[in-house]
Amino acid sequence: MERRKFLQSLAIIPLTYTAMKLNELNKITEGFDKTDTMPVLFLGHGSPMNAIEENEFVTGFRNIGKTIPKPKSILCISAHWETRGSYVTAMETPKTIHDFGGFPQALYNVQYPAPGSPDLAKTTKDLIKKTEVGLDDKWGLDHGCWSVVKHLYPKADVPIVQLSLDYSQSAQYHYDLAKELSSLRKKGILIIGSGNIVHNLGELAWNRLNENFGFDWAIEANEKMKKYMLANDHQSLINYKSQGKAFDLAIPSPEHYLPLLYALALKEENEKLSFFNDSAVGGSLSMTSVKIDKA
Repeated sequence: MERRKFLQSLAIIPLTYTAMKLNELNKITEGFDKTDTMPVLFLGHGSPMNAIEENEFVTGFRNIGKTIPKPKSILCISAHWETRGSYVTAMETPKTIHDFGGFPQALYNVQYPAPGSPDLAKTTKDLIKKTEVGLDDKWGLDHGCWSVVKHLYPKADVPIVQLSLDYSQSAQYHYDLAKELSSLRKKGILIIGSGNIVHNLGELAWNRLNENFGFDWAIEANEKMKKYMLANDHQSLINYKSQGKAFDLAIPSPEHYLPLLYALALKEENEKLSFFNDSAVGGSLSMTSVKIDKA
């Protein structure tokens, strides 16, 4: 081969590789038509009783549902599905899981019969390159998902898929994995993280659960987290274990905090972040919720 032709052939390799990658990504998501970029939500879900009570937080969930386009499907990352490895629910009809105890029978009677989406499950599995994602047919919708989503979509007419939290992995790992989901936002998929940014049941004032108040450390952690979010300082939030005593008390275990990182990882540079349901309850629980949307 002539030297000139050889160099020309080398020059097109990166372009060809990039085109192949783009084609691969398009094939993965071709089952969902392109839409305007969907918002991202982090919902502070709090007590399961929010599923059946009327309060300011339920009103907040309902109101936020009215401000966003109705999605084709929902991908939910809930604090209440922890696994070794990563899984995504892939059944046609996910069951309503009552994964709690000691509540009134009326709460156990609640069913949220939203359909699943095997297509979205497969698409999610194919998008994630950081790890092998298993297709799950046993889990369903836990209360971290259905107790809040039912207020956004009370007719249960939006298909839902849940992505599990791999409890063996770091905060940085979860943040990086979340970024691989970004193309779903342009396919009509609403991605929801559900947990609580301040969640310490060991310090909860059980006799004051109906009072909106926070201990000093809970308020300090909540305000500092919000400051980091507004400054787009995601690395400080990823490194939450290095943020001092207030953060240590606010996040004694990571499962309710990690869904926030999924939402933040999906924020694009030109988007705005806003808060709603921004109150503490029972001293050591924050209901602060986040909406990420176009500016």
